[in-house]
Amino acid sequence: MSRRCPAENRGGESDRDLQGDGTVSWWGLRKTGHFLPTALVAPRRPFYDGYDSRGRILPQAANPALVLPPWLAESLSQSGIRDPLGEGAFGEEEARRYAKALAHGHYENFHVGSILFPKDVRDDAFAVYAFCRWADDLGDETGSTESSTHLLNWWREKLHALYEGLPPDHIVYAALKPTVAKFDLPRQLFDDLIDAFLQDQSTVRYATWEQLLDYCVRSANPVGRLVLRLLGYDDPELDLLSDHTCTALQLANFWQDVENDLVRGRIYLPREDMERFEVNEEDLALPRAGDNVRKLLAHEVERTEELFVKGLPLADKVRGRARFDIQLFSQGGLAILKAIRAQNYDVLARRPKVGKLRKMGLLARSLVKGLVGGGRS
Repeated sequence: MSRRCPAENRGGESDRDLQGDGTVSWWGLRKTGHFLPTALVAPRRPFYDGYDSRGRILPQAANPALVLPPWLAESLSQSGIRDPLGEGAFGEEEARRYAKALAHGHYENFHVGSILFPKDVRDDAFAVYAFCRWADDLGDETGSTESSTHLLNWWREKLHALYEGLPPDHIVYAALKPTVAKFDLPRQLFDDLIDAFLQDQSTVRYATWEQLLDYCVRSANPVGRLVLRLLGYDDPELDLLSDHTCTALQLANFWQDVENDLVRGRIYLPREDMERFEVNEEDLALPRAGDNVRKLLAHEVERTEELFVKGLPLADKVRGRARFDIQLFSQGGLAILKAIRAQNYDVLARRPKVGKLRKMGLLARSLVKGLVGGGRS
């Protein structure tokens, strides 16, 4: 029997709190692939109750079907944006300030990662981050699949309007507009991310490894390609290397969060692998992993490590400080796999984490390698 269920979790920890330190994620997202471990400033409630974390009343949306997750609503309020959905006409400077505050105010490790971007693209990185952060939370933090689906479709409508040349009518899209124009970012990459978050609303089990990898094509790989575009690269070879790494980071997250995903009603371990190792869903709800679960996780970790190895050459094919970041998230993902191995693949008894000292060591090693390898260029 499971130790927790979604209903039991609603009154206590928020879903985001369940991530804890050491989450391997790109842009701080749980499901997409960049080594920027999630670091929360304050806990958030998973369901909208009309109040911010300090008990202040938040503005109400005119359309009751469109209600933001509480921390997104609070982020607007804290930035002085009166519209409860962030809609309206905003100047580029104001919108960029909001995107930067969104990143720095909620994820301290995004700040660490962002300093590795050249100064002239950091605002663009913040704008892309803001899009991803909103899309992820609209898909995962509303408390119902119906609300998430409605909000994600609303989010897509605004994306398409931006690409059709209409003036942006949302604070995030006002920040994103100059970035899209500057780097000629393809709409499909953003659409794919929204598709993945919509898929989460209807697909909670995967029959095969191939189906899981197909999900990663939309949930993880687009972010890596967006980052490459911001760094000035539009190369199919680099895209493929990035895809290997992003998919591996996504999978590492899944193996790290087997229990937490089960609480949300999701299982990312392929059914064919569960059957091969004679693991059923009840086994994943036990307080400790049995022998068969450990063997299953060992199998998935090995396959994931192979993907990381395939993506490692990417760092040697980019210029300047970007290689620091690429080395950091690759080594960070491998560190998560090492942490899983260190506890004998028992991801049910406790969540594998990369400690703070380990994170600092990874950052230092990345910087040294980058400098020795010509990272000053």
